[in-house]
Amino acid sequence: MGTSMRKKHISSFQIIIFGFFMVIFIGSLILMLPWATQSGQSASFADALFTSTSAVCVTGLIVQDTATYWSEFGQFIILILIQIGGLGVVTMAVSFAVLSGRKIGLMQRSTMAEAISAHQVGGIVRLTEFILKTTFGIECLGAVIMFPVFYKEFGFIKGIWYAVFHSVSAFCNAGFDLMGIKSQFSSLTSYAGHPVINFTIMFLIIIGGIGFLTWGEMRAKKFKFKKYRLQAKVILTSTLILIIVPALFFFFYEFSLDSWKNMSFGERILGALFQSVTPRTAGFNTLDLAAFSETGQAMIICLMLIGGSPGSTAGGMKTTTAAVLVLSAAAVFAHRDSASCFGRRITDDIIKNASTILLMYLILFLTGGMVISCIEQLPILTCLFETASAIGTVGLTLGITPQLSLVSRFILIGLMFFGRVGGLNLIFAAVSGKHVYASKLPKEKITVG
Repeated sequence: MGTSMRKKHISSFQIIIFGFFMVIFIGSLILMLPWATQSGQSASFADALFTSTSAVCVTGLIVQDTATYWSEFGQFIILILIQIGGLGVVTMAVSFAVLSGRKIGLMQRSTMAEAISAHQVGGIVRLTEFILKTTFGIECLGAVIMFPVFYKEFGFIKGIWYAVFHSVSAFCNAGFDLMGIKSQFSSLTSYAGHPVINFTIMFLIIIGGIGFLTWGEMRAKKFKFKKYRLQAKVILTSTLILIIVPALFFFFYEFSLDSWKNMSFGERILGALFQSVTPRTAGFNTLDLAAFSETGQAMIICLMLIGGSPGSTAGGMKTTTAAVLVLSAAAVFAHRDSASCFGRRITDDIIKNASTILLMYLILFLTGGMVISCIEQLPILTCLFETASAIGTVGLTLGITPQLSLVSRFILIGLMFFGRVGGLNLIFAAVSGKHVYASKLPKEKITVG
């Protein structure tokens, strides 16, 4: 890679980082306005900053209950921040430029391509338009499906607001909810056995988490899976595995324990599926996570660290990173000279990037958890659960976040910010073709983080 290309990538990366930082900062200032809270008193800068960071980084960790602390205006601002964070600051900026009729320069196109893990700049404006139309279409569909449920409980106006809020929050994998009016910090526990809410939220989470480029692949090639690019194949396959395997674990092990003996068979199926889907950066929960066994909580931590897919509304290390590492290990075990998948070879550059991403996440996740445990004098597993949730931009919690000290909260803020934007400098994990490999398999690009 030449010097000019490196400069371009660094410059684009700085634009993305600065964009997220400015949106978080402006969101914090707006949430500090007196009319953003139910009481009419200004929120502290620390609370506003934590909430704004969590919303823009589509995490869902909160220090104040969204429904009871923030006013309708505050909730609306949070929803806007979630939408910007879910689509990405660069995507939103390019969208406004397109709508206003402004010409999109090469620099903007390049930055946009990097932000959504596109392998080429060509057609990026058309892709942006497709992303916007699909996003708002799916969010509207989710709201329409959930509206009758919320209408029965909250009436017409609130029913619409609740349906829209939870649809956007689920699609953007944010995990913010308005169910605190029933019980503070309760998330969707009151809908544990409700199939419409469960399946709609799961559908939105999965669609939002597979990535914008995968949508385009599915739109163009429909059900012709063999013609998909390697990245789309890996994303869809790994997503399916990461839903089915944990769901089986939760159903046959976790929900067989005495603490869940009052659950019906149908609730166990819904609970197993929902708790399998939501840890990969969504942040909703229909069951009390503190009641899970330590083994169950450890499984959730692993899912939170993996996260969603590149170029999606989700965070985490990404499904492709986990897949590349598994395939690399499998190649070593089988004494093969290189890892491969679907008849394509995975190059050493991609494996190195995946290993680096894993190392970064593990260091930050473990260090943050240990520091918080020392400061707060809390069990290490509980603290690791919170830091995994933060760096994976998930939002699931065992209930300690609102009680944490200011230092611990700032640690979580840093982890949330890194989890959303820190891996973007590794988006350029493309095959360079400069090395000689013994394998005869054809090469294809794949993004790992």
